[in-house]
Amino acid sequence: MDVQAYAPLISALVALLLGLAIGKAWERYKLRDGRWIDRRKVRDSQHYVLGLNFLVSNQIDLAIEELSRAARVDADALEIHLILGNVYRERGQVSRAIQVHQGLLQRPKLTRLEHSYVLLCLGLDYKRGGFVDRALEAFTEVLRLSPDNQYALLYLQKLYEEQHQWADAYRVRRQLVDLNGPDTQPRNLAILGFIENAMGMEAAKAGDRDKATKHFESAIAHDAATTPAHLNLGDAQLAAGERAEAVATWTRLIEVSPERAHLAFERLERLYDSEGQGRQFEADCRRFIDGRPQDWRVRMALARHLSRRGEPAAAFPVLLEALEQNPHGLTVHQAVWDTLRQLSLDSALVQRYIDAARSAVFFLDPHVCLKCHYRSTELLWQCPHCHEWNSFVEERIAAARQPSTEM
Repeated sequence: MDVQAYAPLISALVALLLGLAIGKAWERYKLRDGRWIDRRKVRDSQHYVLGLNFLVSNQIDLAIEELSRAARVDADALEIHLILGNVYRERGQVSRAIQVHQGLLQRPKLTRLEHSYVLLCLGLDYKRGGFVDRALEAFTEVLRLSPDNQYALLYLQKLYEEQHQWADAYRVRRQLVDLNGPDTQPRNLAILGFIENAMGMEAAKAGDRDKATKHFESAIAHDAATTPAHLNLGDAQLAAGERAEAVATWTRLIEVSPERAHLAFERLERLYDSEGQGRQFEADCRRFIDGRPQDWRVRMALARHLSRRGEPAAAFPVLLEALEQNPHGLTVHQAVWDTLRQLSLDSALVQRYIDAARSAVFFLDPHVCLKCHYRSTELLWQCPHCHEWNSFVEERIAAARQPSTEM
C-alpha cells in the first residue's frame, strides 16, 4: 500500500477533525475579561439546573431566583436570559419581561435565528401586556426574518382572532395549512371552518345574507363537522324561505356530528311545531335514540315536546331514561318534577323517580376544554382562555347501570 499517495487525504481529514475540535472548544469556552469561561459549565451549573427543575414543578419564584443567579455567572448566555424573560412574563411581570427581551435585541452579534426567537418572546410580552399593535409588529418582523416560523404564524392568527379580524386570521391559518403538510390537514381545515363560520356570522350581523351563506357553506366544505356552520346555514336558509334546504342542513349535522344532534333537534322542533308536524319530530327523535341510546339531550328534547303537546305520561319514561344517562344534570331533575306536577304528583311515579335517582352514579357535567381545562356551564366553540377551537367536551363517567329497555 502506497501511504504517500494517501498523504493529502489524511492531512485533510486531520485538519477537519482539528477544526471540529477547535470549534467545539470555542463553543464551550469563551474569553471574557482576560480569562476563559466554560459556558457548558454555566448551563450545567446547579443554578441553571435547579432553575429548570423549579420551573417544571411550577415553583416560579424559586425558578426566577436560580435562573437569575445563573444569568449573573454568564451574562452573555442568551438562552438563560430568554427563559428568564419568559418566566417573568408568566409570573405577570410583563414590564420586566419586556425589559429583558428588549435588552437581548441590543446585542450586536445575534444570528438571524436568535434575533427571530427574541422577537417572538417580545411579541408574547406585548400580547400579554395588551399592547396589540406592538405585538403585531413583533410577530410580523419574526416572519420577515423567518417566513416559516409556525409559532409566529400561530400567535399572529390568535391575535387577529382576538381582534375579530377574521379575514386576516383566515389568511394566516392558510399559511399554516400550506406549511404543515397533509398529516395535519384535518385539524387545520377544521380551524379554517370555524374561522369561516365567524366570518359568516359577521356578515349576517351586517345584513349580508348571501355573503353569510357563502361563508357557512365554505366552512362546511372545509370540515363537514363544523357544527355552528350547519346551524347558522340552516337559519339563513329558513330566513330566506328555503324550508327544505334548512331541514336538509340540520339533518346532515345530525349525521356527521351526532354528539351535537340536540342543537339541530331544537331547531327542527320549532320548525315542525310551527307547521303542525309534531308527530314527525317525535319519530325523528325516537329513531335517533334507537341508534344512540346513551344520548340524554335528545331524550330531553323529546320529553319537552311531548309535555308541550299535553302528553306528560308519555314524557315521564323518556325523562327517566335521560336520568339514567345524566343523573347529575339539574335540567333533567327539573324536567322530571315539572312533568310530575302535570301528573298531579302521582305517588307511584314519584317513587319511580326516587328509585331511579338513588341508583344512579352522580357525576359532574360541565363542559371542559381539552387543551387548558377551562370549564364552562355551556358549550363554547372557542375557548375564552386558550382560544382553541372546538376543544370542549362534556366531562362524564359511565352511568351506574345500562339503560333499561322497559319503563
